[in-house]
Amino acid sequence: MLSTGVLRAHLLAARLAGPVATSREKSLRSYRLFAARDPRVTIGLDPVRTWRESDLLRLMADKCGVSADPTHVTGPDVIDPERTLTALNAFALRLRAAAAARVPVLLGTGHPHRLLIFYAELADALSAAGCLVLSPAQGRCIDITTRFGVRTYRLDYVRGVALVREPGARCAGSEPGAHSHSPLPVRAALEGVMEAGGPLPELVIGDHGWVCGAGQLGIESIGLADTDDPALFVGEAEGRVSVAVPLDDGVRSDYYRPLTRYVLNRACLSQ
Repeated sequence: MLSTGVLRAHLLAARLAGPVATSREKSLRSYRLFAARDPRVTIGLDPVRTWRESDLLRLMADKCGVSADPTHVTGPDVIDPERTLTALNAFALRLRAAAAARVPVLLGTGHPHRLLIFYAELADALSAAGCLVLSPAQGRCIDITTRFGVRTYRLDYVRGVALVREPGARCAGSEPGAHSHSPLPVRAALEGVMEAGGPLPELVIGDHGWVCGAGQLGIESIGLADTDDPALFVGEAEGRVSVAVPLDDGVRSDYYRPLTRYVLNRACLSQ
């Protein structure tokens, strides 16, 4: 069993929490764009209330531990490790409940280079517990607007985890997939489920548009989010995201392994 104290130390040493690589400037820019309802930052969420920049700053201070001082505009952002641990415990409880009920689940990531293994090990554990890990609409093409214009991506699955691949990418296994914030992949996956007449997921696990896109459609969702991802925390505040875990989502992939161990132990899913 990985203790809370050991994990807290790891969060700080790996810069998953504490001072993180995400800059204050980048976070504040995201809050400004979210307040303007820019779809690049709302990532599938249609907020119920009006969120001003000041509202978002207060929310992120509460949920993540970033500075609530609006005059603090430069330097690294900060995540409170205690908030990360509290959210990881809640995340684990949702996994435990899903496993106990053996519900269908869908896992997806917009950070395959960093988080694929984290989610894949959750998928393995949930499958071993009797959950149906869904992989609908594999190979479907999705047109996503990027800073380079509209590009066509392909929905794929690796070890039960959905991701999108770059235009022209070779077959599965050739590269880990593309970075994406879009909610379109989860919508395509859910459309694929309905077309096939299969069960819809009762829990979506992931990040970015996977969590917000599913939550907006009324499907329970949990996930990880950085300080420049206010949409997941707004979704949590408005009741459409069950758990948003604050942490840096861009560190080395092996730095997330202790989190996997901790979550699976807490969820009673260790194999």
